[in-house]
Amino acid sequence: MSEPSDIATLARTEAAPSGALRVGVFEGSPLSQVTDRISGEKRGLGYDLGAEFARRLDVPLAYVAFQRIAEVIAAMKQGEVDFALSNATPARAADVDFSQTLISLELGYLVARRSTLASADVLDLPGITIGVTKGSTSERTLAARFSHARVTSAENARTATQMLESGALDVFATNKPTLYEMSDAMTGARILPGNWGLEHIAIAIPKGRPQAMAALQRFVSDVQASGLLEQLKRRAGLRGAVTAQSSPASR
Repeated sequence: MSEPSDIATLARTEAAPSGALRVGVFEGSPLSQVTDRISGEKRGLGYDLGAEFARRLDVPLAYVAFQRIAEVIAAMKQGEVDFALSNATPARAADVDFSQTLISLELGYLVARRSTLASADVLDLPGITIGVTKGSTSERTLAARFSHARVTSAENARTATQMLESGALDVFATNKPTLYEMSDAMTGARILPGNWGLEHIAIAIPKGRPQAMAALQRFVSDVQASGLLEQLKRRAGLRGAVTAQSSPASR
């Protein structure tokens, strides 16, 4: 990402106005941040890409932790976060600016070991409770999709895991990388076959930072072309990703 020094300085100032790149993360998804259960090491695609972008900008790095992505976007709208990975929806694009699509993720459903559900086709029935993350795109989408099943929100992935194991939820719906991470911590949990859509993941920054966005777009193109993105996906343990497709918010 070499560029004239005056442009680089302006991009750096816009991207990290506090002097450090403040990367918004939330625990429980390899898309953002997970903590190794044995070593305690933190990793995740957003976690590592934020570090790499800060390195290329030559600015200090600061992580800002939240419970869920909706809180990250709200903080970014207030200018308290500079960089985060998010589903690039038109609704979120009203509050933040997005790079081009980084990766696309399958959306799916997770059930606990005791569940007899074998297909997503039988979910829309009275008495079925479908969990989603509070403030998520899934919360809005699935509430409109199901006529008979009840859609209820969980504070975060950890809470959703507890609700599945206790029977408070019959299924939990989100992107598959998060579902795989949850299933690893649940004996006998299953992801139902197929998917109910895709999330188009991009890097979000606050609005009104044109030089920072130009630098970010070059960064995304470079990590995709160089193979670094694939390396970081493997390091994060990210499963359920497909070839990046254009999203409505980043066209």
